[in-house]
Amino acid sequence: MVKLFTSQEKKRIVAAITQAELRTSGEIRVHIENYCPSSSLDRAVFVFNQLKMYKTKERNSVLIYLATESRKFSILGDTGINAVVPEGFWESVKGIMQDSFRSGNFADGICAVVEEIGIKLAEFFPYRKDDTNELPNDISFGS
Repeated sequence: MVKLFTSQEKKRIVAAITQAELRTSGEIRVHIENYCPSSSLDRAVFVFNQLKMYKTKERNSVLIYLATESRKFSILGDTGINAVVPEGFWESVKGIMQDSFRSGNFADGICAVVEEIGIKLAEFFPYRKDDTNELPNDISFGS
């Protein structure tokens, strides 16, 4: 099982997700597993569907996928957010994560990316009074 993050770091990641979602109707999930059996994007699509992330009202969910032992990651947005983010946004966010990972700052990298994604989600999908949290904020884990 994934051992890269301490319990404190996992709590920081969940807190970052919760904080980011206070400003948006969008949803952010983080999924961590040891091995990625295919390309990271293919696996992220599989996990996205497995977690039923496509079921948000505005199709504005984002998955941050990380395979620790395989040293792979992807960021996958649903159709609603993909339709409005500027070209190159996902690559720039992936760059933030990659830079932190190279320095060994895995939790910091994920938290920074969650914050950036939250800012972009808030720009296009601001929080509304009637907003409900459509997806859990916790980290999901694979094997």
